[in-house]
Formats: sequence, C-alpha cells, structure tokens
Amino acid sequence: MSAITGTMAAAVYHGRGDVRVETRPVPVASGGQALVKVLRSGICGTDATEWKSGPIIFPIDRPHPHSGHVGPLVIGHEFVGEIVDLPGGPVDGLAVGSHVASGAGVSCGRCRRCLQGRTNLCERYATYGLNIDGGLAEYVAVEVSTLVAIPDGCELDHAGVAQPLAVGLHAARRSRVVDGDRVVLFGAGAIGTFILAGLVSIADADVTVVDFAGERLERALRLGAARTVPVTDRVADDLREVLGAAGADVVIEATGAPGQLDAALRIVRPGGTILQVGLPAERQELDVHRLVMNEVTIESTLAHVCSDDLAPALDILARTNLGAELVESVHGLEEVPAQLARLAAGEIRGKVLFDPTRTLSHR
Repeated sequence: MSAITGTMAAAVYHGRGDVRVETRPVPVASGGQALVKVLRSGICGTDATEWKSGPIIFPIDRPHPHSGHVGPLVIGHEFVGEIVDLPGGPVDGLAVGSHVASGAGVSCGRCRRCLQGRTNLCERYATYGLNIDGGLAEYVAVEVSTLVAIPDGCELDHAGVAQPLAVGLHAARRSRVVDGDRVVLFGAGAIGTFILAGLVSIADADVTVVDFAGERLERALRLGAARTVPVTDRVADDLREVLGAAGADVVIEATGAPGQLDAALRIVRPGGTILQVGLPAERQELDVHRLVMNEVTIESTLAHVCSDDLAPALDILARTNLGAELVESVHGLEEVPAQLARLAAGEIRGKVLFDPTRTLSHR
C-alpha cells in the first residue's frame, strides 16, 4: 500500500477549451512503478493543439488502444519530482527521496522495435499525460523505466524542460549531423531551440537558424548558432548568399509551415539530408524529381529514446544556461487553462512550468 493516501489537485482535460483543476485520489504505484511527488510540470504544442482543436490524440471519446484509458485525462507529459513511494525497492540508483525526471513514454521492451533500441516506436507505446493520466498533478504513478535521476547542480526549473530537450536531442541525432556540416534550421521556437542545443552538443557544425526577427533569433545566437537569417521576402536569396552554390549538408524543418519541406529540398546539397520535424496541417507537395536526382535523404523524428536521450539532456541542462534561456515563468495548477490559451495563441516564446505544490485550494 502506498505511503501517500488521500486526494490531490490535478489539471484534467475534458475537451476543447475545457481543462479543470479537480480533486482526484492520489494514485497508487504498483510493481515496476514509483509514486512521484510532482515538483515541476510543463505544457507543449501538443497540449495547446488539444486545447484549441481537440480531442485529437487525447483518448476522451474512445479507449486508447494501448493504455485503455478513456474519458477525462490528467494531462502533463513533461514533469520532474521526488520519489515518495517505490514498492519494488531501490533500483538503478533510484530510491525514495530521489529527485527524478520522467521521459513519460512507456514501452514494452519486448517487441521488435524495442529490441532494436527504438523504444519510441514500441508496438505498445503509451505516454503519461497523452494517453494515460499524467503529471500536471500533485502526484503521478509512473514506470520506473521512464525515470532518470536529476544530477547535482541542475535546478528544478531547468530540469523541468529535460523531456522536451530529450526530444530535441533525439531529433539532432536523427539529422545525421557530423563535424564540419553546414546546417540550416528552420524554426527557433521551443522545439527548434531544443534541436539547436542538441546539435551543439553532438557536433561542431556551422548552424544557420531561420525565423522571424526578434528575441528567438537573438536566443539562437546565444545558444550556439553561427548566424541567423530573418524571414523576409528575400529569405531564399539570403540563404543562398550564406550557403553558396553547394547548399547545406543538413536542413532541419521544425516549423510545419506550408511549403517548407519543398523549400528545404531547394537548399540542401546533393547527397544531403533533410530532417522533417514540424507537422503541417495539410498535405504538402514535394519536387520528387529534384529529390531523386540529387539523392537526398529525408528523415523524420518522433519523441525520444529515454535510455539514450534523457540523461544527456539533464547533463546539458546542468552545465549550460539553456534552462534559464527557455523557462519564462512558474505557476500553480490553477493557471493551466490560461497558459494553455496563451500557448495556443502563440504568446509564449519559451516554456512555462507549473509547481503543483503551490496548489492548496483543494485541501
């Protein structure tokens, strides 16, 4: 039986524009799980899309095929906290009292993709906060396999962005970047910034970041971009001046804007690689003739591999200023609906976090 009983506050998604802070029973950790007292939890573009246009992937109207969850969902898949109950006892250096970050994605460990190390493509994959009750709550019961200890010297506010940074690091690996590559990164929002941090951490590459003029591009320069190119009517000409006739070795499209994948194809060099990260709202056209005749590789990326990406992400946050650059503010759970609305409206440039320990009104 869990050492923690009673009720807790949780941010619960009911439908489009409808997230309520409700009282829920404290979950019970079963075998292979830990009960985590949540100390920081974040929201991302997926949550904002569900707020604005959902339910799309949240299993509100029909059971999720892997988790079985159906109905109102405790959201939050970016969370860190303290282990307060560990029924199976200490494991992999984790014990009651450990401060941990969660990768949130649960894989079976037995299917073909898991055995290949590609756990993010597990045949039974499910994610806390997307398909199972998650971490925008005072407590969450999660698989121990999703947890990594937060290193000494890493502030909680910074550790709170470890999961999305792990996603960016996985994307950077998928781009096949190597030392000396000339890279163009379209998009300097949160995910673009996490990808940039990943690129800087794994290769000595020359990175050009493209976005609208302003604080995002200024941040990209501080975080290691060689240069930035603002979006204007002559952005294509500006990029040609930077890249010359050869083009870019790697182009990363992290905006999802219409036509951007085809634009990436026009600046990548023969034999180069395009990584598609952004999700366009509609089907896109692509110059397949150019693609084939230049033997260009198109890669894609999804989530992260917890065992490969989460600990390195925490190490990056412990030794750099990335967390301070990205975390805008920390709120109580009662602010979740308002901040989701801001994020959906494009009013948040970095990350906002929530501290459920500030939420005491349900007591």
